[in-house]
Amino acid sequence: MMLLLKGASISQWQPDIRLTNDPSGSFTSYTKCIAASGNNIHVTWMDLRTGNLEIFYKRSTDGGTSWGVDIRMTNNTVDSDYPAISSSGQLVHIVWQDRRDTNIEIYYKRSADGGATWGADTRLTNSPFLSGYPSVSSSGSDVHVVWYDTRDLNAEIYYKHSTNGGLSWGADTRLTNNPAGSEYPSISTSGTFVHVVWFDNRNTNNVIYYKRSTDNGISWGADTRVTYTTYDCRFPSVSASGSSVHVAWSDPRNSNMEIYYNSSTDGGTTWGGFDTRLTPNSANSEHPSISASGLNVHLVYENNQNTNLQIYYRKSTNAGLNWSGETRLTNTAYTSARPSVAVSGNVVHAVWHDSRNVNEDIYYKRDLMGNPVGVTGNSSGIPKDFSLSQNYPNPFNPTTSIGFRIADFGFVSVKVFDITGKEIAILVNEDLSAGAYNVDFDASQYSSGIYFYSMKTGNYSGTRKMVLIK
Repeated sequence: MMLLLKGASISQWQPDIRLTNDPSGSFTSYTKCIAASGNNIHVTWMDLRTGNLEIFYKRSTDGGTSWGVDIRMTNNTVDSDYPAISSSGQLVHIVWQDRRDTNIEIYYKRSADGGATWGADTRLTNSPFLSGYPSVSSSGSDVHVVWYDTRDLNAEIYYKHSTNGGLSWGADTRLTNNPAGSEYPSISTSGTFVHVVWFDNRNTNNVIYYKRSTDNGISWGADTRVTYTTYDCRFPSVSASGSSVHVAWSDPRNSNMEIYYNSSTDGGTTWGGFDTRLTPNSANSEHPSISASGLNVHLVYENNQNTNLQIYYRKSTNAGLNWSGETRLTNTAYTSARPSVAVSGNVVHAVWHDSRNVNEDIYYKRDLMGNPVGVTGNSSGIPKDFSLSQNYPNPFNPTTSIGFRIADFGFVSVKVFDITGKEIAILVNEDLSAGAYNVDFDASQYSSGIYFYSMKTGNYSGTRKMVLIK
């Protein structure tokens, strides 16, 4: 088990912030349309203010306190819609489906300076059929994109990978191959593991399927069936943190649409034996978005238990074993729909579209979880150091707790190696805010010997060793 903890988990949801204000309509997507890297929060949506649907973007550089201007990402006479976004450090990636080539193709755009400036549109697909509803995930310079594609006459899931931050792209890789339709994929990465889910009707009804790569998208395992209900499952969302993989979706097995959840604790090798129902009411709940960080798992979704659709939130602090009660995030007499969630440090960020102003607008809300936003520089007085919290792995207690502190926001990597220098585990590989952290390394599956862990943050790095005796 890998555990990354910081501070308390006291929920402090802030007031709604209206991000758009135009009379035409602004809409969120079916996939992740919010991304967070430290205090940089990135939001993308599709917008009708120019007469046809175009992709727009907005960012906050202070953790969601204030927001910059709307930036138009596309400029066509036909629709560009259903964008998805991912960020890693200063790299920000947006993908969407686009009709400028007559048929629908996948396009991509990137920023290398945290969203301040953007490169040109890049066409990722080139087929005479539909390529639609993309999802993107990134880590460092690796960018992974999935979408569904009808070039094989039925809908199949396709994948594409960039190893240099989106500057160039590899070939299209077909991930599914069956005579039924495979649609609406969602993707998440953790280290070299790439996780993809989608819904698929090869079993007559729509079922959630899963596929993974353990080598950064070079090769892929078999399709794994996650759900076994006889009802149609749809719109899955996946998020991975360490070896834990979390999936949420909606299905009507209890007459109305409800949000269900399943997880894997071994990087997608095996899955839980039963689904967990997360919406405890008789109203319709759909379009879940899930985001995991360490043991904390965050879920947002839409629900009409109050007649009109509103946004709700639930949280697990133990990797999905138990869940908090529902928290209602919106409270209006109008529709709030298609939410998306992202986590950075100890702050949860949610975005959705909302008709409280007659036309649809993009709204944002954040949960501080008991910690202030915007801890930067050296004013905190926290030194850049790391230390081993003493309990070396042994047969009776095979878990070692590694504690470290960082003074500034930045990218942190904590990895474990064996005596030969082979990397055996990635404990942390993400942007973190300033503060003190602990991450657990479970050595129960390893033989006796000497192991090393290495930490890197900014210009600082160091190595410590630990001994396992069995």
